[in-house]
Amino acid sequence: MSEQKTGRAPARYADAGVDIDAGNALVDLIKPVVKATRRSGADALIGGFGGLFDLKAAGFSDPILVATTDGVGTKVKIAAETGLHETIGIDLVAMCVNDLVVQGAEPLFFLDYYATGRLDPQAAAIVVAGIAAGCHEAGAALIGGETAEMPGVYANNDYDLAGFAVGAAERSRLLPRSDVGPGDVLLALASSGVHSNGYSLVRRLVADAGLDWERLAPFAPDMTLGRALIVPTRIYVKPILKALRETTSIKALAHITGGGITENMPRVLPAGVDARIDLSAIRLPPVFHWLRQTGAIEEAEMLRTFNCGVGMIVVTAEAEVGAVTKVLESAGETVTRIGRLEPGSGPSRVVYDGALEGAA
Repeated sequence: MSEQKTGRAPARYADAGVDIDAGNALVDLIKPVVKATRRSGADALIGGFGGLFDLKAAGFSDPILVATTDGVGTKVKIAAETGLHETIGIDLVAMCVNDLVVQGAEPLFFLDYYATGRLDPQAAAIVVAGIAAGCHEAGAALIGGETAEMPGVYANNDYDLAGFAVGAAERSRLLPRSDVGPGDVLLALASSGVHSNGYSLVRRLVADAGLDWERLAPFAPDMTLGRALIVPTRIYVKPILKALRETTSIKALAHITGGGITENMPRVLPAGVDARIDLSAIRLPPVFHWLRQTGAIEEAEMLRTFNCGVGMIVVTAEAEVGAVTKVLESAGETVTRIGRLEPGSGPSRVVYDGALEGAA
């Protein structure tokens, strides 16, 4: 019906808050960074309806595919409120690929989902550049994604992220191994900070304390609070793959995410096996020490909410501790012996000795 007959101007999608031209502009902006994530098996081109991956070209002979999906949680609120978008994409990739590698899988490709109230192509391109950086660090190709502009669901500057990663492992090298059991040693790999879990509590504590993102962080006086709390999640893929290839010593791996050590360690243990952890061996990094003091958080709550400085736990035999530690440290990881496995009486659980101590 024409404007003359209705008396109204023709409706446009843009009037409802969705800008197709902005979406096209974003695709043009991110093409170079996506292309840079190419790897064997993937061309990492965008624009089609689906991404392709040639598993044979990746060099596997008897592969099992492993798939994961995750988000960044309310950490994205800090990125949106501070305008610090550069590393939130690294978090997205890390949360997915770290879950792949604990099963012995090599990340192959990644897809992202970016939803916002109003698409800002420049800000979105910065986020996707971070995703591409994370993919490059993990050795995965960024082969596709989706951008959704949803006014009315998200406020103008708000956005959310979801990621999807697919990896592969040779059938004979899947983790955890069947010989995980009492006497095995637990090695902790240091986290880079809060990673991407517990941020609803972090943000509440910051608000209750009346702090501003631009003020200097009480636990890192050379950084603003916003920048200190948005330090990206560490990606453990390449060091762990190196250890898996150069030794046959890793029996299991636990990614310490939501639920902390308390909830995640039992996920890789057989029934009748407990993890006994010496908390005095873990030096609580300054950010966690500050959170604990600011919120008067009890130790048990700290251990089931935050990683407390432990981003990954490696399970290995006593005789192989030296070999595993040497490879991981040569790849840049900080490795600390924090406990061992022992016989249990039912479903696997974590038993703690000692107490968490602040970093020196």
